[in-house]
Amino acid sequence: MMWIDKLVGDLGDKRSYLEYKSRVKKLPPGYRDAAKALERYLMYMGPSDDGKALIAMLDDLVDLFEQSVADGTPIRTLVGDDPSEFAETFLDNYAGGSWIRKERARLTESINRSIEEQKK
Repeated sequence: MMWIDKLVGDLGDKRSYLEYKSRVKKLPPGYRDAAKALERYLMYMGPSDDGKALIAMLDDLVDLFEQSVADGTPIRTLVGDDPSEFAETFLDNYAGGSWIRKERARLTESINRSIEEQKK
């Protein structure tokens, strides 16, 4: 790994992220706002420990929105009645995890260990 990569991170990932942002800006206003809202949620809940998975997820998100625009698919039809359910289902397709998901798993493991201890 070159010293510059260690200092500033993977420039390819940064380039890909900037391309993603540029594509989102080109979406029609309503779709753009919805994509940005989902991006915000996904950035908090998504694969924050895996840059490649994060970039892939965002690229797939903008692909989905661009295709919906091209097909004339309304935003409500795209995300359904529960946007957080849509986002969670979308997230299930990507590796890595956020601190929230890690804490959920840690809580579950701790409770399961406690239950096992109680049985002894």
